[in-house]
Amino acid sequence: MSVKIRLKKFGAKARPYYRIVIMDARSARDSKTIEEVGLYHPIETEDKQIRIDEERVKYWLSKGAQPTDTVRSLLNKKNIRLG
Repeated sequence: MSVKIRLKKFGAKARPYYRIVIMDARSARDSKTIEEVGLYHPIETEDKQIRIDEERVKYWLSKGAQPTDTVRSLLNKKNIRLG
């Protein structure tokens, strides 16, 4: 099973927010997740936009999970090294 770290969309049309989740790469965006590891609120102030459980992300990266491009940029903003 190929695992990805990606975003799962929630919120209203003009007020979206996202959960950073671990999912099977073949599943749909809003389907069942393996684990939730963070939140991303693009509308919030800069210091409240991203919350990530760094320990769990590093665990999943060590197990071979691949972050999407967007999640990779969010991890870089939080200074979480990818390997």
